Amino acid sequence: MSNPANFDRVARPYRWLEYMSFGRWLERCRSAQLSHLTGARRALLLGDGDGRFLASLLTANPTLTADVVDSSQSMLTILEHRIRSYSPQARRRICLHHADALEWNLSGSYDLIVSHFFLDCFFPYQLEQLFDRVLPHALPGARWVISEFAIPRNPLAACFARWIIALLYRAFGLLAGLPVRALPEYASPLLSRGFVLSHDRRYLGGLLCSQVWTRPN
Repeated sequence: MSNPANFDRVARPYRWLEYMSFGRWLERCRSAQLSHLTGARRALLLGDGDGRFLASLLTANPTLTADVVDSSQSMLTILEHRIRSYSPQARRRICLHHADALEWNLSGSYDLIVSHFFLDCFFPYQLEQLFDRVLPHALPGARWVISEFAIPRNPLAACFARWIIALLYRAFGLLAGLPVRALPEYASPLLSRGFVLSHDRRYLGGLLCSQVWTRPN
C-alpha cells in the first residue's frame, strides 16, 4: 500500500519554501556527486521534484536518457517546463511517468538511479518493497545517488537534527498528508542487496548527506 501523501499542494511554492528554510544547502547536496556521474547512459529518477538536478545531470551526460517517476503531476509539469526552457533537445531525452514508485511497473535496465529527499517519505517496510522492485533493474556497476537528512554523530548536533527533522515531518504531514514521522534506515537494506557505499559527503554538521551507492560489477 502506498502513502496517501499529495505533493501537488506544495509543488509551486516548494522551491521558495526550500530556500527560506535551508538556503541553497539542499540544492548543493543534490548536486554534490555530479562529478562522479559522468558516463551514465540510462537513469531512473525517483521523485526528482522541480527538475533542477535533472537539468544539471543532462548537461553532465550529453547522451543520457532518463525515466522520471513522480506521484505529483504538478511536480512533473514544473519539471517538464524547466527542461523545455533549458533545452528542447533535452526534453526528448526524458520520459515522464505520473505514478507511485511502489506501484509503477519497471521494464528497463539502469546504470544510474537517483533519489533526492525521497526515501524519507517511506516507512521501513515500504523501502524494502521499493528496493525489491527497483534493484533487479540495476545493471552491474550501477550507481544509486541518495540525498537525505541524517542524524549527526555529535550528541548536541544530533539533538538539534532530531528537532529539525520532526518539525519537517510535521509540516509535510499538514501540507501534503505525509504519514511518515521518522527517517527510515536505508543503508542496511542496500548493503544486504549487494550495494556498497562509494562516496559520502555531509553538510550542515551532518544534517544533510549526499551518497553514492554502487553495485559491484
